[in-house]
Amino acid sequence: MEKFSQFRDRGSGISPFMPSSAPTPSLLSTLSGPLLFLLRLPFFLLYTISYFFLLPLLPSPLRKLLLWGIFALTGTWWSDLQLDGVKRGSLSQQPPSRIPRGGTVIAANFTSPLDAVYLAAVWDCVFVQSFPGSRQVRRLSLWQAISLALSPRQLAGPPAGDNEKLTTIAQLLKEYPTRAIAVFPECATTNGKGILPLSPSLLTVPSSTQIFPLSLRYTPVDDTTPVPGGVKVWLSFLWKLLARPTHCVRIRIGEGLINTVGASNGVSHGESSGVDVRGRQEEGDGELTAEEQRLLDKVAETLARLGRAKRVGLTVEDKKNFVKAWEKRRR
Repeated sequence: MEKFSQFRDRGSGISPFMPSSAPTPSLLSTLSGPLLFLLRLPFFLLYTISYFFLLPLLPSPLRKLLLWGIFALTGTWWSDLQLDGVKRGSLSQQPPSRIPRGGTVIAANFTSPLDAVYLAAVWDCVFVQSFPGSRQVRRLSLWQAISLALSPRQLAGPPAGDNEKLTTIAQLLKEYPTRAIAVFPECATTNGKGILPLSPSLLTVPSSTQIFPLSLRYTPVDDTTPVPGGVKVWLSFLWKLLARPTHCVRIRIGEGLINTVGASNGVSHGESSGVDVRGRQEEGDGELTAEEQRLLDKVAETLARLGRAKRVGLTVEDKKNFVKAWEKRRR
């Protein structure tokens, strides 16, 4: 792995793009894995295809309920939910403002296709794709958000010459006032060991809206998908998902943060009426002010602390180069 040493963070030595090693299987799991996979696969495919085919017709409560069926079929369990700074056993005593809800923004780490499934099952989120160095985002369907974690599309920039597909988080909050907006500000998946530099898309969140950093960690650790690809990557993920008896999800939710940049100016990015938001954001995609950088740093630091990870200096451009080197190795 010496050829991949250039993709380690110089400060921490962490390689956030390297696939995590699979746990050593027992003899029983080695023998039962293929049988479990074959038993689950037809039910999983039928259930998932039916769900996404009927999705536009389903009301929000039913959509959320049926998504838990996908977790049940794959043996994925919500094992550990905790609010940052809140003692175990006292979650029910917390005020509604302490957890994400409609009209707020969830800034989640990005490690697996299961990220989007969990967020949709709990909050019925509106998903967006962020881009490095851009305040604009692209609205995603649930299926697009799931597949983004496995697709090389996560390494591409904003669609060139098609601003109609781009918007801002501020605009989406106006369009969907009763739903939470889910953002993956790292822009690309990692193995969960590092937090990449965040996209400035969060800077368009109005000062009246809370931003909740949210960390998801998985057991086994190789449920993460740091290397996107084609059919082989999809099949590999399906095998890991269906051939193992159980998977566990650990969720940590940080305290809601406020975009004080907008508050200090008396108006948040994207709140002015009668102004072309897309055009204004394109003009604002240059250097960040010190206060803007502080907000992104605070979100990144919270994500790192919640996920027991480290902030790294590697970028999406570094990941592009890593993927190219990884694909050459496999040929």
